[in-house]
Amino acid sequence: MDKSVVRNLIVDFLEGSGCNRVLPEIAINEEVAGMEIFSPPLLGVAGAADPAFSGLKKEGVVGDHLLLPEEWLPGARSVISFFLPFTETIRRANRADPAEPSPEWLHGRIEGQECINRLMAFLVSRLQEEGEKALSPSLDCRFASCTGENRVFLDEEGRPLPVSFTSNWSERHAAYVCGLGSFGLSKGFITERGIAGRFGSVITTAFLEPDNTIPSSVYERCTLCGACVRNCPVGAITIEGGKDHVRCAEYLDIMKKKYSPRYGCGKCQVNVPCEWGIPDPAEGQSASSAVDGPSEMRGCIPEK
Repeated sequence: MDKSVVRNLIVDFLEGSGCNRVLPEIAINEEVAGMEIFSPPLLGVAGAADPAFSGLKKEGVVGDHLLLPEEWLPGARSVISFFLPFTETIRRANRADPAEPSPEWLHGRIEGQECINRLMAFLVSRLQEEGEKALSPSLDCRFASCTGENRVFLDEEGRPLPVSFTSNWSERHAAYVCGLGSFGLSKGFITERGIAGRFGSVITTAFLEPDNTIPSSVYERCTLCGACVRNCPVGAITIEGGKDHVRCAEYLDIMKKKYSPRYGCGKCQVNVPCEWGIPDPAEGQSASSAVDGPSEMRGCIPEK
């Protein structure tokens, strides 16, 4: 199996599984019934032993609690990361109201993630049918996030680590190592297809030719233009400090109470120069050269 085969499997799954459209029986309103959620995928492949994965374990990046591909799956040879961009329908709807997520975005965030979960399980199954071992860390029973009151990640003396809004596997960090792009000020991830979308990954014993080129800076594609700062409805993003995860999480909790069982925001992913692609460096000061830019990569995990 090679990368082109995996891409075709993803495209066929999105077209044929039914989970890439909002079912009428669960639609928030008639307008979103049948709405397509994701556009075609972007893929990257890295070797499971790529030293960049070990680099993520450093303090101030993710941390020692991050598990390496080999720790998730002994004998792992490849890591496949994919990005599914939201359709223009979802993006356009979320641009309209600067204060709260649109119904389209809410479906993209929740039903979209359910679709990705099913897709990752499907890819694992297909790799297993080929006689390989495979798993998706995000679906594994060992997956855990360090958010809210940390009861999971402990130091050497058994004491809880400080809450860091990180996890023991990060889809965005996997995308970084797999060469799909770099981080933005909002802790979103800027690919050649933009920032508005969702990520998934699979670790496998199958060998796929690595094609990853890791950016020279974790913020290489961010221009510090400040658009996401202006867009955030609760002021959770600043040029100087990056993203305040606590303030963001508190707002998402409010949205969940209002729109339960769905929640979301996504204002930092629309009406920004990186929404659809790599922004023009002339539109702002490059984050890679900013003297007082945000801390390297801490907390770059999917929304709570």
